Amino acid sequence: MNVAFIPVRGGSKSIPLKNIKEIAGKPLVYWVAKAASDCRDIDNVYVATDNDIIRKTVESFNLPKVMVVERGQATASDTASTESAMLEFADKYLFENIVLIQATSPLLTSDDLTGGFELYRKEETDSVLSVVRQKRFHWKEDKNGFARPTNYDVFHRPRRQEFEGYLVENGAFYITSKTALVSTQNRISGNIRAYEMDESTYFEIDEPSDWIVIEKQLENRIQKERIKKEIPEIKMFLTDCDGCLTDGGMYYSENGDELKKFSTLDGMGLSMLKNKGILTGIITGEKRELNRRRCKKLNLDIFEEGIQDKLSVVKKLCERYKIELQNVAYVGDDINDLDVIKSVGFGCSVKNGVQIVKEAATYVTQKEGGQGAVREIIDIILKQKNAVNI
Repeated sequence: MNVAFIPVRGGSKSIPLKNIKEIAGKPLVYWVAKAASDCRDIDNVYVATDNDIIRKTVESFNLPKVMVVERGQATASDTASTESAMLEFADKYLFENIVLIQATSPLLTSDDLTGGFELYRKEETDSVLSVVRQKRFHWKEDKNGFARPTNYDVFHRPRRQEFEGYLVENGAFYITSKTALVSTQNRISGNIRAYEMDESTYFEIDEPSDWIVIEKQLENRIQKERIKKEIPEIKMFLTDCDGCLTDGGMYYSENGDELKKFSTLDGMGLSMLKNKGILTGIITGEKRELNRRRCKKLNLDIFEEGIQDKLSVVKKLCERYKIELQNVAYVGDDINDLDVIKSVGFGCSVKNGVQIVKEAATYVTQKEGGQGAVREIIDIILKQKNAVNI
């Protein structure tokens, strides 16, 4: 039997109750518990804690295979080792192999754990640990204060693509047998193999600054996974103008002429959509000659201006072109775009959109309006369309 062991104590000093503090919308420990629960190589997942609040939080996850067990005060102190908690667990429970998982590595996936067990099953392997590959040049000061490189020759500096780099323990997981754990009193021993995880998993959450970096990575991963599941076939692509195709600014010359800044990246993207047979258009609440000229230059199929009820217009367009709402993509940034974003198949917001719009959107761009944000969304749609056509 293979078990996962996740030790979480309530006495974190740097971030109080860190293990159940929300990150990307879920308690920190949820992400590793979910990864372990989804791994086909793991039979049971044990979360060991000394804290009743943590216990109740983990139990509320209702994840398959996950159960909470008691962690003694002696093994949950500031000075206690993780091995002491593992040995305490080993003394009470039956299992053949154990994977220690750190709650502070929420970027861990079930695929990583599966890959780790594949290595563990290789002949003459006693333990496996997770690592990331780093391509940095290391230096060390000698007793005279002079710095010398430790992993390369300064006269033959390797290019990054030619540099093997070195492996760094990222603390995500460790696999060993119960027999080895008890006999060596250590999480890994004997012949050890290293499972290489993505470079982005280098960080563990130890300090508040780590939290910010990892939360952003986790949010990006969640968004990408959601898009893969939710984005339908797109037959019509519509966007607001100001704040999406432009930066939302209003510029005036000395003569009082109104100016706007458009991105050529967006223009090329809209042209690429048209070449794939996807209808393209702008729906804007404004009435501006600049917008009409931009639409004409891009040879868009649809231009609707001075629109207050955008959803009604989108529905009429769907009737005209015999397209379902679920096959429409729409990009917006403000309150008057909200109903459309909620109703179409792929509702998107630019990075600089208002918060309520971003919360409703399936996808929020990394770029701001007028800086290639619309092209970013178009690239996602075209990538999916190309994949379907293969």
